[in-house]
Amino acid sequence: MMRTMSRAVLAAGLMLAALPAWAQTPAGTIRMIVGYAAGGTGDVVARIVAPKLSEALGQSVVVENRPGATGAIAAHGVATAAPDGLTLLVGQTGEVAINQHTMKNLSYNPDKDLKPVALLAIVPLAMTVPAKAPYSTVAEFIKALSGQKMTFASAGTGTPGHFAGEFLKAKTKGNLVHVPYKGAGPALNDLLGSHVDLYFPGMPAVQPHVKSGLLKVLAVSSAKRSAIAPDVPTVAEVTGMTDFDFTLWAGVFAPRETPQAIVTKLNTEINKVLNDPDTRKRLIEAGADVDPMSLDQFRSFVDRESSKYARIVKETGVTMEQ
Repeated sequence: MMRTMSRAVLAAGLMLAALPAWAQTPAGTIRMIVGYAAGGTGDVVARIVAPKLSEALGQSVVVENRPGATGAIAAHGVATAAPDGLTLLVGQTGEVAINQHTMKNLSYNPDKDLKPVALLAIVPLAMTVPAKAPYSTVAEFIKALSGQKMTFASAGTGTPGHFAGEFLKAKTKGNLVHVPYKGAGPALNDLLGSHVDLYFPGMPAVQPHVKSGLLKVLAVSSAKRSAIAPDVPTVAEVTGMTDFDFTLWAGVFAPRETPQAIVTKLNTEINKVLNDPDTRKRLIEAGADVDPMSLDQFRSFVDRESSKYARIVKETGVTMEQ
Protein backbone atom coordinates (compact mmCIF):
# COMPACT_ATOMS: atom_id res chain seq x y z
CA MET A 1 0.00 0.00 0.00
CA MET A 2 2.80 2.41 0.94
CA ARG A 3 4.62 1.60 -2.31
CA THR A 4 1.44 2.34 -4.31
CA MET A 5 0.91 5.64 -2.48
CA SER A 6 4.55 6.59 -3.04
CA ARG A 7 4.21 5.93 -6.75
CA ALA A 8 1.04 8.04 -6.86
CA VAL A 9 2.71 10.92 -5.04
CA LEU A 10 5.75 10.68 -7.32
CA ALA A 11 3.56 10.65 -10.43
CA ALA A 12 1.63 13.70 -9.21
CA GLY A 13 4.88 15.48 -8.49
CA LEU A 14 6.20 14.77 -11.97
CA MET A 15 2.96 16.03 -13.52
CA LEU A 16 3.14 19.28 -11.56
CA ALA A 17 6.81 19.70 -12.45
CA ALA A 18 5.93 19.29 -16.11
CA LEU A 19 3.44 22.18 -15.97
CA PRO A 20 4.78 25.65 -16.78
CA ALA A 21 5.35 27.97 -13.83
CA TRP A 22 2.38 30.14 -14.81
CA ALA A 23 -0.17 27.29 -14.70
CA GLN A 24 -1.53 28.59 -11.40
CA THR A 25 -0.56 32.26 -11.50
CA PRO A 26 0.60 34.00 -14.70
CA ALA A 27 4.12 35.44 -14.46
CA GLY A 28 4.96 38.93 -15.70
CA THR A 29 2.85 42.02 -16.25
CA ILE A 30 -0.86 41.45 -16.81
CA ARG A 31 -2.49 43.84 -19.27
CA MET A 32 -6.20 44.52 -18.89
CA ILE A 33 -7.33 45.80 -22.30
CA VAL A 34 -10.28 48.21 -22.44
CA GLY A 35 -11.83 48.64 -25.89
CA TYR A 36 -12.80 52.28 -25.41
CA ALA A 37 -11.11 55.58 -24.62
CA ALA A 38 -10.13 56.45 -21.07
CA GLY A 39 -12.94 57.81 -18.90
CA GLY A 40 -15.67 55.32 -19.81
CA THR A 41 -17.37 52.84 -17.51
CA GLY A 42 -15.10 49.90 -18.26
CA ASP A 43 -12.05 52.08 -17.81
CA VAL A 44 -13.28 53.43 -14.46
CA VAL A 45 -14.08 49.95 -13.15
CA ALA A 46 -10.82 48.45 -14.41
CA ARG A 47 -8.70 51.14 -12.78
CA ILE A 48 -10.40 50.56 -9.42
CA VAL A 49 -9.84 46.79 -9.61
CA ALA A 50 -6.34 46.66 -11.17
CA PRO A 51 -4.25 47.90 -8.18
CA LYS A 52 -5.93 45.47 -5.78
CA LEU A 53 -5.56 42.59 -8.24
CA SER A 54 -1.89 43.48 -8.57
CA GLU A 55 -1.49 43.20 -4.80
CA ALA A 56 -3.38 39.90 -4.71
CA LEU A 57 -1.29 38.31 -7.46
CA GLY A 58 2.00 39.89 -6.44
CA GLN A 59 2.69 41.22 -9.94
CA SER A 60 2.02 44.28 -12.06
CA VAL A 61 -1.47 44.73 -13.52
CA VAL A 62 -1.87 47.62 -15.96
CA VAL A 63 -4.91 48.99 -17.79
CA GLU A 64 -4.48 49.68 -21.51
CA ASN A 65 -7.01 51.46 -23.73
CA ARG A 66 -7.47 50.32 -27.34
CA PRO A 67 -10.55 52.18 -28.62
CA GLY A 68 -12.28 51.58 -31.92
CA ALA A 69 -15.02 49.64 -33.72
CA THR A 70 -17.26 49.43 -30.64
CA GLY A 71 -14.69 47.42 -28.74
CA ALA A 72 -14.03 45.02 -31.62
CA ILE A 73 -10.38 46.07 -32.07
CA ALA A 74 -9.55 45.29 -28.45
CA ALA A 75 -11.59 42.09 -28.43
CA HIS A 76 -9.86 40.80 -31.57
CA GLY A 77 -6.48 41.70 -30.10
CA VAL A 78 -7.13 39.69 -26.95
CA ALA A 79 -8.76 36.80 -28.82
CA THR A 80 -5.59 36.37 -30.89
CA ALA A 81 -3.13 37.01 -28.04
CA ALA A 82 -0.99 34.31 -26.45
CA PRO A 83 -3.23 32.29 -24.07
CA ASP A 84 -0.95 32.74 -21.08
CA GLY A 85 -3.17 34.83 -18.83
CA LEU A 86 -1.10 37.97 -19.34
CA THR A 87 -3.46 39.63 -21.85
CA LEU A 88 -7.04 40.00 -20.66
CA LEU A 89 -10.03 41.84 -22.06
CA VAL A 90 -12.19 44.07 -19.91
CA GLY A 91 -15.12 43.04 -22.07
CA GLN A 92 -18.31 45.05 -22.03
CA THR A 93 -21.82 44.54 -23.31
CA GLY A 94 -21.05 45.83 -26.81
CA GLU A 95 -18.11 43.71 -27.88
CA VAL A 96 -19.26 40.58 -26.04
CA ALA A 97 -23.06 40.49 -26.36
CA ILE A 98 -23.96 42.86 -29.20
CA ASN A 99 -21.35 43.10 -31.96
CA GLN A 100 -21.99 39.61 -33.32
CA HIS A 101 -25.62 40.58 -33.94
CA THR A 102 -24.95 43.94 -35.61
CA MET A 103 -21.58 43.70 -37.38
CA LYS A 104 -20.87 41.84 -40.60
CA ASN A 105 -17.52 40.06 -41.03
CA LEU A 106 -16.64 40.41 -37.36
CA SER A 107 -12.99 39.47 -36.88
CA TYR A 108 -13.67 37.45 -33.73
CA ASN A 109 -16.44 35.28 -32.30
CA PRO A 110 -17.07 36.27 -28.69
CA ASP A 111 -18.80 32.97 -27.93
CA LYS A 112 -15.90 30.87 -29.21
CA ASP A 113 -12.77 33.03 -29.07
CA LEU A 114 -13.12 34.53 -25.59
CA LYS A 115 -13.26 32.65 -22.32
CA PRO A 116 -15.31 34.32 -19.53
CA VAL A 117 -13.20 34.81 -16.39
CA ALA A 118 -15.10 37.06 -13.96
CA LEU A 119 -17.84 39.67 -13.83
CA LEU A 120 -16.55 43.00 -12.52
CA ALA A 121 -19.64 45.17 -12.32
CA ILE A 122 -23.10 45.85 -13.70
CA VAL A 123 -24.07 49.48 -14.08
CA PRO A 124 -27.28 51.23 -15.10
CA LEU A 125 -27.07 53.82 -17.82
CA ALA A 126 -27.96 57.37 -16.86
CA MET A 127 -30.24 59.45 -19.09
CA THR A 128 -28.02 62.53 -18.91
CA VAL A 129 -28.30 66.10 -20.22
CA PRO A 130 -26.24 69.27 -19.73
CA ALA A 131 -26.96 71.06 -16.47
CA LYS A 132 -28.14 74.17 -18.34
CA ALA A 133 -30.71 72.23 -20.39
CA PRO A 134 -34.23 73.68 -19.90
CA TYR A 135 -35.68 70.30 -18.88
CA SER A 136 -35.13 68.41 -15.64
CA THR A 137 -37.46 65.43 -16.00
CA VAL A 138 -38.04 62.78 -18.64
CA ALA A 139 -41.52 64.16 -19.27
CA GLU A 140 -40.13 67.64 -19.90
CA PHE A 141 -37.48 66.23 -22.22
CA ILE A 142 -40.02 64.26 -24.26
CA LYS A 143 -42.22 67.36 -24.49
CA ALA A 144 -39.27 69.42 -25.76
CA LEU A 145 -38.34 66.62 -28.19
CA SER A 146 -41.77 66.71 -29.78
CA GLY A 147 -41.15 70.20 -31.09
CA GLN A 148 -37.55 70.09 -32.27
CA LYS A 149 -34.68 68.00 -33.54
CA MET A 150 -32.27 66.75 -30.87
CA THR A 151 -29.10 64.71 -30.88
CA PHE A 152 -28.02 61.87 -28.64
CA ALA A 153 -24.46 60.66 -28.20
CA SER A 154 -23.22 57.12 -27.73
CA ALA A 155 -19.86 55.49 -27.04
CA GLY A 156 -20.23 53.84 -30.44
CA THR A 157 -22.80 52.33 -32.76
CA GLY A 158 -24.31 49.18 -31.30
CA THR A 159 -23.49 49.98 -27.67
CA PRO A 160 -26.17 49.77 -24.96
CA GLY A 161 -26.36 53.57 -24.90
CA HIS A 162 -27.07 53.57 -28.63
CA PHE A 163 -29.85 51.02 -28.16
CA ALA A 164 -31.31 53.06 -25.30
CA GLY A 165 -31.46 56.16 -27.48
CA GLU A 166 -32.90 54.31 -30.47
CA PHE A 167 -35.49 52.63 -28.26
CA LEU A 168 -36.51 56.01 -26.79
CA LYS A 169 -36.71 57.45 -30.30
CA ALA A 170 -38.91 54.59 -31.49
CA LYS A 171 -41.25 54.82 -28.53
CA THR A 172 -41.62 58.62 -28.55
CA LYS A 173 -41.43 58.98 -32.36
CA GLY A 174 -39.24 62.01 -31.73
CA ASN A 175 -36.66 63.53 -34.05
CA LEU A 176 -33.68 62.16 -32.16
CA VAL A 177 -30.47 61.83 -34.19
CA HIS A 178 -27.67 59.46 -33.20
CA VAL A 179 -24.10 60.80 -32.91
CA PRO A 180 -21.62 57.94 -32.31
CA TYR A 181 -18.20 58.46 -30.72
CA LYS A 182 -15.13 56.28 -30.20
CA GLY A 183 -15.71 55.71 -26.52
CA ALA A 184 -17.57 57.13 -23.57
CA GLY A 185 -14.92 59.74 -22.75
CA PRO A 186 -15.23 61.72 -26.01
CA ALA A 187 -19.04 61.42 -25.94
CA LEU A 188 -19.11 62.72 -22.38
CA ASN A 189 -16.85 65.61 -23.29
CA ASP A 190 -19.21 66.74 -26.04
CA LEU A 191 -22.19 66.47 -23.71
CA LEU A 192 -20.32 68.61 -21.18
CA GLY A 193 -19.76 71.14 -23.94
CA SER A 194 -23.45 70.99 -24.93
CA HIS A 195 -22.54 69.83 -28.43
CA VAL A 196 -25.13 67.04 -28.07
CA ASP A 197 -28.43 67.09 -26.21
CA LEU A 198 -28.55 63.67 -24.60
CA TYR A 199 -26.33 60.75 -23.66
CA PHE A 200 -26.83 57.44 -21.87
CA PRO A 201 -23.44 56.86 -20.19
CA GLY A 202 -22.78 54.38 -17.42
CA MET A 203 -23.28 55.78 -13.92
CA PRO A 204 -19.57 55.53 -12.92
CA ALA A 205 -18.51 57.82 -15.76
CA VAL A 206 -21.17 60.47 -15.13
CA GLN A 207 -21.21 60.60 -11.31
CA PRO A 208 -18.32 63.09 -10.86
CA HIS A 209 -19.87 65.54 -13.33
CA VAL A 210 -23.29 65.30 -11.66
CA LYS A 211 -21.70 66.03 -8.29
CA SER A 212 -19.85 69.02 -9.73
CA GLY A 213 -23.08 70.41 -11.18
CA LEU A 214 -22.08 70.20 -14.84
CA LEU A 215 -24.60 67.51 -15.82
CA LYS A 216 -27.96 66.27 -14.60
CA VAL A 217 -29.50 62.82 -14.72
CA LEU A 218 -33.17 62.61 -15.65
CA ALA A 219 -33.57 58.87 -15.11
CA VAL A 220 -31.74 55.55 -15.19
CA SER A 221 -32.24 53.04 -17.98
CA SER A 222 -32.23 49.88 -15.88
CA ALA A 223 -35.35 48.04 -14.74
CA LYS A 224 -34.52 48.89 -11.12
CA ARG A 225 -33.34 52.11 -9.55
CA SER A 226 -29.62 52.50 -8.89
CA ALA A 227 -28.37 51.94 -5.34
CA ILE A 228 -26.12 54.97 -5.64
CA ALA A 229 -29.00 57.25 -6.71
CA PRO A 230 -32.21 55.75 -5.27
CA ASP A 231 -34.11 59.00 -5.74
CA VAL A 232 -33.59 58.97 -9.52
CA PRO A 233 -36.50 57.20 -11.26
CA THR A 234 -36.16 54.66 -14.04
CA VAL A 235 -37.22 55.53 -17.59
CA ALA A 236 -39.68 52.64 -17.42
CA GLU A 237 -41.52 53.88 -14.36
CA VAL A 238 -41.95 57.48 -15.55
CA THR A 239 -42.87 56.68 -19.16
CA GLY A 240 -44.71 53.38 -18.88
CA MET A 241 -42.19 51.73 -21.24
CA THR A 242 -42.03 48.54 -19.19
CA ASP A 243 -39.49 46.91 -21.52
CA PHE A 244 -37.02 49.79 -21.28
CA ASP A 245 -34.11 48.01 -19.59
CA PHE A 246 -30.55 48.73 -20.71
CA THR A 247 -27.46 48.23 -18.58
CA LEU A 248 -23.75 48.21 -19.17
CA TRP A 249 -21.59 45.54 -17.60
CA ALA A 250 -17.89 44.85 -17.58
CA GLY A 251 -16.16 41.53 -17.11
CA VAL A 252 -12.78 39.93 -17.62
CA PHE A 253 -12.18 37.59 -20.57
CA ALA A 254 -9.15 35.60 -21.71
CA PRO A 255 -8.15 34.01 -25.03
CA ARG A 256 -10.06 30.75 -25.50
CA GLU A 257 -7.02 28.46 -25.16
CA THR A 258 -5.99 29.90 -21.79
CA PRO A 259 -5.44 26.97 -19.38
CA GLN A 260 -8.32 26.36 -17.03
CA ALA A 261 -5.99 26.55 -14.02
CA ILE A 262 -5.15 30.15 -14.88
CA VAL A 263 -8.78 31.10 -15.51
CA THR A 264 -9.87 29.53 -12.22
CA LYS A 265 -7.09 31.32 -10.34
CA LEU A 266 -7.99 34.68 -11.86
CA ASN A 267 -11.69 34.18 -11.11
CA THR A 268 -10.89 33.42 -7.48
CA GLU A 269 -8.56 36.38 -7.01
CA ILE A 270 -10.77 38.87 -8.86
CA ASN A 271 -13.77 37.84 -6.76
CA LYS A 272 -11.69 38.32 -3.60
CA VAL A 273 -10.84 41.83 -4.80
CA LEU A 274 -14.52 42.58 -5.51
CA ASN A 275 -15.46 41.38 -2.01
CA ASP A 276 -12.81 43.60 -0.46
CA PRO A 277 -14.78 46.26 1.51
CA ASP A 278 -12.74 49.17 0.16
CA THR A 279 -13.02 48.05 -3.47
CA ARG A 280 -16.72 47.31 -3.16
CA LYS A 281 -17.31 50.71 -1.56
CA ARG A 282 -15.45 52.52 -4.35
CA LEU A 283 -17.32 50.67 -7.09
CA ILE A 284 -20.72 51.28 -5.50
CA GLU A 285 -19.90 54.95 -4.95
CA ALA A 286 -19.00 55.12 -8.63
CA GLY A 287 -22.46 53.82 -9.50
CA ALA A 288 -21.69 50.16 -10.14
CA ASP A 289 -23.48 47.14 -8.71
CA VAL A 290 -21.07 44.42 -7.55
CA ASP A 291 -22.17 40.81 -7.91
CA PRO A 292 -19.21 38.37 -8.02
CA MET A 293 -19.94 35.20 -10.01
CA SER A 294 -18.38 31.78 -10.37
CA LEU A 295 -17.06 30.74 -13.78
CA ASP A 296 -20.26 28.83 -14.60
CA GLN A 297 -22.48 31.67 -13.41
CA PHE A 298 -20.62 34.21 -15.49
CA ARG A 299 -20.76 32.00 -18.60
CA SER A 300 -24.55 31.71 -18.20
CA PHE A 301 -24.85 35.46 -17.65
CA VAL A 302 -22.95 36.20 -20.88
CA ASP A 303 -25.10 33.73 -22.85
CA ARG A 304 -28.31 35.35 -21.57
CA GLU A 305 -27.09 38.82 -22.48
CA SER A 306 -26.18 37.71 -26.00
CA SER A 307 -29.64 36.18 -26.52
CA LYS A 308 -31.31 39.31 -25.13
CA TYR A 309 -29.54 41.64 -27.55
CA ALA A 310 -30.16 39.33 -30.50
CA ARG A 311 -33.87 39.95 -29.82
CA ILE A 312 -33.46 43.71 -29.29
CA VAL A 313 -31.47 44.07 -32.51
CA LYS A 314 -34.38 42.55 -34.42
CA GLU A 315 -36.87 44.83 -32.67
CA THR A 316 -34.95 48.07 -33.26
CA GLY A 317 -33.35 47.22 -36.59
CA VAL A 318 -30.03 48.68 -35.42
CA THR A 319 -27.02 47.70 -37.54
CA MET A 320 -23.48 49.02 -37.79
CA GLU A 321 -24.44 50.78 -41.03
CA GLN A 322 -26.85 53.08 -39.19
